[in-house]
Amino acid sequence: MSVKFKPLADRVLIEPAPAEQKTASGIIIPDTAKEKPLKGTVIAAGEGKKDEPMTVKIGDSVLYGQYSGTEIKIDGKNFLIMRESDIYGIF
Repeated sequence: MSVKFKPLADRVLIEPAPAEQKTASGIIIPDTAKEKPLKGTVIAAGEGKKDEPMTVKIGDSVLYGQYSGTEIKIDGKNFLIMRESDIYGIF
């Protein structure tokens, strides 16, 4: 996916993974009870800071904190923008 947005410094643009629709046992989760996803895909990344190059790259699947980042809407799609330090890891 190509988005015409370039984060600055150590910021990363993430497309959150879709929220779970069912539990492992097959129970359907209503919209009001769904939790925010904690993983997503890096869509765009900044250049990094002068002394700290970026570790994540476009296409990486990442895990981040539940309340990390700021929700933004670009071209009708929801994304999160956050600092690289808010990302816990890559998988």
